[in-house]
Amino acid sequence: MTATTGTLEATTTLTALDRCDRCGAQAYIRAELASGGALLFCNHHGREVEDTLRPKTASWIDESDKIS
Repeated sequence: MTATTGTLEATTTLTALDRCDRCGAQAYIRAELASGGALLFCNHHGREVEDTLRPKTASWIDESDKIS
């Protein structure tokens, strides 16, 4: 299940080809910025920046439930 917040809905789900912008690991979080553009994060880095970045996003797509 994909969790979203904000006014925009995700148009696609993240795949194994989507990589974290910080470390290159598989991305499970997509932060769509209110100012335009998007950032991808692995679960670790997404949690690390969530408190400061999330208020600046139009949507926060969290697919970390795919991690088994």
